[in-house]
Amino acid sequence: MQDLPHEAQQALSLILLSEAAMAKTKKSSAQVKLSKPMKKKITKDSKPQFAPVTFSEEHGVRFLHFGTWWVQGAMRIDQPDFIELEYAQQMMAGLLFLDPNDKRLNQPKSSKPFHMAQLGLGTGALTKFAHKHFPKAKVTAVDLNPAVIVAARVMFNLPAPNRNLSLLEADALKYVTHKNQRESIDLLQVDLYDATARGPVLSSADFYQGCYDSLKSPGVMTVNLFGNHKSFKTNIKNICDAFNNRVMVFQQVHDCNVVVIAFKGPSLEVDWKDVKGRAYYLERKYGLPTKTWVPGLRSENARQESYLSI
Repeated sequence: MQDLPHEAQQALSLILLSEAAMAKTKKSSAQVKLSKPMKKKITKDSKPQFAPVTFSEEHGVRFLHFGTWWVQGAMRIDQPDFIELEYAQQMMAGLLFLDPNDKRLNQPKSSKPFHMAQLGLGTGALTKFAHKHFPKAKVTAVDLNPAVIVAARVMFNLPAPNRNLSLLEADALKYVTHKNQRESIDLLQVDLYDATARGPVLSSADFYQGCYDSLKSPGVMTVNLFGNHKSFKTNIKNICDAFNNRVMVFQQVHDCNVVVIAFKGPSLEVDWKDVKGRAYYLERKYGLPTKTWVPGLRSENARQESYLSI
């Protein structure tokens, strides 16, 4: 890891001080508030540990680490709103199927505006992208580690919370299983890893059922999994069970990252030409490298040769 510049060292000191201060105080009012004890018995998932939040920089890119060399996120310093990592770009694949700017889905005056939620903040790349390009949508980022939230704000240019942007210091399992979140989210993005960055810290059947229940209909979830980790098959099974086998996968990228897409709502049967057209539009409009997504999805998933049918 490279030596940090003076400004980064100052920010790191602020983060560590902020973490210590927040650990001594009561939970922020921005947290999810549980008005009553949860009645539903939930399978216990492993809890993420608050490892040190550290940084490195190389070739104009700033990286987030949790005290190890494993990369938890990245930001190109001169393009802070660009999604740098390929797997993170693929996490936006829900945009192929749902458009936050569609007036039928995004009604600011309604009690349920278009809602994009990220479980696991990291550098805030997905959160920044969603908030910048879809300012009328509601964007919520959930992370249990207060130091990660501070790091995203100080080191990775994440905007301050506002009317349409919420940053919650909260447990992702409790968030998606709380009654207030039922059928409240349109696009859900799940990227929950600890310091070892080998397998998701939440992977139980109850967790993915909560994700399904939190989605509106139609709704789409993307999940970042580690393809060569022993938890991969368990995650796929639990996602398939919760989403009635309406699941597709991207080709593996980086160090075995596999992004999974799961669907809720009406069945889809779409000509790949139409999906490709949507992908080209997204690339022109938002700069995402979506042209490669369609052939990858088409080849990686069985019985999808002629139509996307799921």
